[in-house]
Amino acid sequence: MSILDKVKIGNSVQVNLELSKDRLTTETIDAINASSLGKISDFRITDGKGIGVVLKLSNGKEQWFFENEIDLLDENGNVIKKNNDIKENSNFIFDYLRGINYENKNKVSDLFNPINFFIWLVVSLKDIF
Repeated sequence: MSILDKVKIGNSVQVNLELSKDRLTTETIDAINASSLGKISDFRITDGKGIGVVLKLSNGKEQWFFENEIDLLDENGNVIKKNNDIKENSNFIFDYLRGINYENKNKVSDLFNPINFFIWLVVSLKDIF
């Protein structure tokens, strides 16, 4: 589910400064420190895959943020918990591959074992798929 399904232009959100302060100007950081609430004024595609939001901050300036840098608020102003457990590829094979872990091998005989190589290969490639 996208942020577009949860909020609309004009909704208030809270900025998580710890996730975004490395790319913001001092003026923007000061405005967020004064009030971490912002009002959504627009949506923007961030990198071809994600959606970001343009917020109007307490100082009147606008700044865009990635979707994960903001916290959504309900009608009462309480932060809505993010559900990060949703998996886009939820089928048996992907679930099984996510559970495989690779332990580093120290003995030479373990390094030449084809089963260990296969497990290493699967663990290394699972994030690509």
